[in-house]
Amino acid sequence: MSFLDHLKFNADGLIPAIVQDQSNGRVLMMAWMNRSSLEKTLETGLTHFWSRSRQKYWMKGESSGHVQRVRDVAFDCDGDTLLIQVEQVGAACHEGYRSCFFRSVRDAGTVEVVESQLETPEQIYGKKG
Repeated sequence: MSFLDHLKFNADGLIPAIVQDQSNGRVLMMAWMNRSSLEKTLETGLTHFWSRSRQKYWMKGESSGHVQRVRDVAFDCDGDTLLIQVEQVGAACHEGYRSCFFRSVRDAGTVEVVESQLETPEQIYGKKG
């Protein structure tokens, strides 16, 4: 039995994947995978996801070069969430931060940016328009 048979995909055939930096444990991002994108991830050693908004597959870093080299894939006790540990090259966030979770909520609901931006989106993807 493949480990894929232990997973519980939602009604849309998707499972949330939490991506974590293997070197320091920092959560970098969360994205959705389906069976095919997970199989492609395992086959290539690079993360592949399913975009719900664009309705297509995408490989992390395909536009930016900021790839994620997979070091471990785990799943939780219920089989409904993945934890993927990676070696992150560059920024994980499309806004140029190491992590997509670069903002924290402080007292009275204020928001604080808690890490430095590595690059601007324009630097990463080039000028648009």
